[in-house]
Amino acid sequence: MSVIPLSDSSVQPLLQVRDLKMHFPVKEGIFMRTGKFNKAVDGVSFDIMPGETLGLVGESGCGKSTLGRCIARLYQPTAGHIHFKGTDLATLGRKAMMPFRRDIQMIFQDPMESLNSRHTVGEILEEPFIVHNIGDKVWRRQRVSELLELVGLPARSATRYPFEFSGGQRQRIGIARAIALNPKLIICDEPVSALDVSIQSQILNLLIDLQKEFNLSYLFIAHDLAVVKHISDRIAIMYLGRIVESGEGESIYRTARHPYTQSLISAIPVPDPHHTSQRQILVGDVPSPINPPSGCAFHTRCPKVMDTCKTTAPALTQDHQPVSCHLYPV
Repeated sequence: MSVIPLSDSSVQPLLQVRDLKMHFPVKEGIFMRTGKFNKAVDGVSFDIMPGETLGLVGESGCGKSTLGRCIARLYQPTAGHIHFKGTDLATLGRKAMMPFRRDIQMIFQDPMESLNSRHTVGEILEEPFIVHNIGDKVWRRQRVSELLELVGLPARSATRYPFEFSGGQRQRIGIARAIALNPKLIICDEPVSALDVSIQSQILNLLIDLQKEFNLSYLFIAHDLAVVKHISDRIAIMYLGRIVESGEGESIYRTARHPYTQSLISAIPVPDPHHTSQRQILVGDVPSPINPPSGCAFHTRCPKVMDTCKTTAPALTQDHQPVSCHLYPV
């Protein structure tokens, strides 16, 4: 097991994930017996420091969102540890987990799906305070107005419904709900992928400003490396339930080591018509996590595949930029 290296080892991590697994049972046959497992997350380890953003990148179906939901304990992990402020969240029951939900919040990909369309914005933003029994009615309404102004919306928005807003405005409401309880960690599950490009930068800049103001830590999940580059301090590349490369953001972009990372970076568009680059186009789709390939899970699509890749799974190297590839022996 290897952990993503930290830039400052003198500071205690806010979050420590160790060998986390989430295997969903797959029922088969007329008796619906569990014959196989969907290994959505299959042994992931990393740390997040206070005030830091860790970008988690990978194609659809690699397990990114499942990992985020495990950390928020929307899913009960199959195995592993989630240490948050000295407590292993993976071992907690529903009641014991309740106090920690104030400190760990999520921003979802589709704000329209995550916001209750039958409630006004004010009611949506008041709900966290009601659930945790914080403040009286007057205080809660005042706090709702403050939250709306923090995310760039007028206080009068509290009386309107989510469907009356644009996609970018709805995501601002989702962000306001996420910061309502003054959390320490926010899991951003592709928060800008459903938005227009012109709006994406506004939301990213808002997240950066809020992070500076409240010393927030982010786990920023995305499939677009260009977006992650703008906001992340460190980056982890995930493929088929496992982290295959990780390190400092600039280092990943300058000297990507894993063929999968190199392919993702080569796909980033460059706004220069005279710039020419050689695209590394991947062939085929991500294999099924129910029947993953033997050896290195990436070998079925890798342009640099070797015989040993087909039979032996590589281990993460123990250096400043860990990579799981036979091109870089441990």
